[in-house]
Amino acid sequence: MRLYYHPVSANARRVTLAAQHMGAPLELTEVNLLDEADRRRLLAINPNNKVPVLQDGDFVLWESCAIMQYLADRTPGHTLYPQDVRQRADINRWMFWGGEHFAPALATFAFEHIWKGVTGQGGPNPAELERAGKLVARFAAVADAQLAGRQWLLGDSLTLADFVVATPLMYIEQAHLPVKDYAHLMAWFGRIQQLEAWKRTEPVW
Repeated sequence: MRLYYHPVSANARRVTLAAQHMGAPLELTEVNLLDEADRRRLLAINPNNKVPVLQDGDFVLWESCAIMQYLADRTPGHTLYPQDVRQRADINRWMFWGGEHFAPALATFAFEHIWKGVTGQGGPNPAELERAGKLVARFAAVADAQLAGRQWLLGDSLTLADFVVATPLMYIEQAHLPVKDYAHLMAWFGRIQQLEAWKRTEPVW
């Protein structure tokens, strides 16, 4: 199986993180997102023109959470995505929450503080940061409350949901993410950072 990715993409890192933890074999192909030729090749396999994309023979799959679930189903001997239907529903709930709510709010900070400069679009927009800050406060409080008294998002077992929620926090310093006052969230993120899979997928800034 081949994964088209970029190491500083939080969405792509969800997949490489899960694959590393499960021991799922992946051949990695890095896509230079600033290169027009690479972008054209990416568009040929993903109409959204985004990473990650998984190619498994003649089967092509995009959307990071779908890829993570597919890899989990293809990789025996792990507990990240158990077969029990209610456990899966709970994991799916937090995967979708992370992708739909938490990550987009954090991504605004990453865009304003990192990617605008990289792509020559100027400095941070204070109005955008204020708008996104309100969303981050709202959703970080949800995660913080969920993690009170829990080692991982769903209790004692690490799941795919932890990886989905954690990866946007990889920009915590570079993007000045306003999350450090959430004690349970920060303690949990500290545990995530101690995982060997997290260390092995850490990009070079």
